[in-house]
Amino acid sequence: MKFKKSIQTLLLGIVLSFFLFLSIQQNLMASEISTSSDSMAETDIVSDQKGFPKLESAVDQYLMSIPSGYYTISKVEDLKSLMANRQPLLVDVREPSEYRSGHIPGATNIPLRTLARNLSKIPGDAYGGLRLRPVVLYCSAGYRSAMGVMTLHLLGYENVQGFPPSFAGWKASGEAIAK
Repeated sequence: MKFKKSIQTLLLGIVLSFFLFLSIQQNLMASEISTSSDSMAETDIVSDQKGFPKLESAVDQYLMSIPSGYYTISKVEDLKSLMANRQPLLVDVREPSEYRSGHIPGATNIPLRTLARNLSKIPGDAYGGLRLRPVVLYCSAGYRSAMGVMTLHLLGYENVQGFPPSFAGWKASGEAIAK
C-alpha cells in the first residue's frame, strides 16, 4: 500500500510537471510572437528554453524506469487475446475526427481532454472483491493514452492499461476499421 501511494504521488508530480511545461511553453510562444522585434527578449526566450530539455529528459528517464509492461499491453496479439477472453472496455482518447477516420473495433471515443468529465463511463477496479472489466486506452502514437492511464491510476483505477502500439500499431497489423 505504501509503495502504491508513493507511485501515485510520483505520477501526480509527473502529470503536473507535464502540464506546467505545456503552460510555460505556450506562454513563451506567445511572448516570442509579441516581442519578435526586441532582440533582447528573443535572447531571453532562447536561453529560457534551454531548461525544458532537462524536464523532458527527467520525465523520459522516470517513464523508462517503470518496469516493462507495468501499465501496458505492448503487442497487438496480446490485445487481441484480451479482447477475446475478457472483453475490455477499449477507450480511444483521440479526437472525434481521428476516431471517425478509423479505430479499433468496439472502442469508445472519449477524447483525453474530456476524460475527467466521463469517469462514469469507465468502470472502477473492483467492488466487493469482484474484478471488473479491464480498461485499455489507446491513441494514435501512445502519448495521450499514457497521460490518460496515469491520470486514471492517480484517481484509483487499477484496471486501466495503455496500448502503446496504439492505433498506428493496430492499423499496421491490418486490423483497422475505417468509417
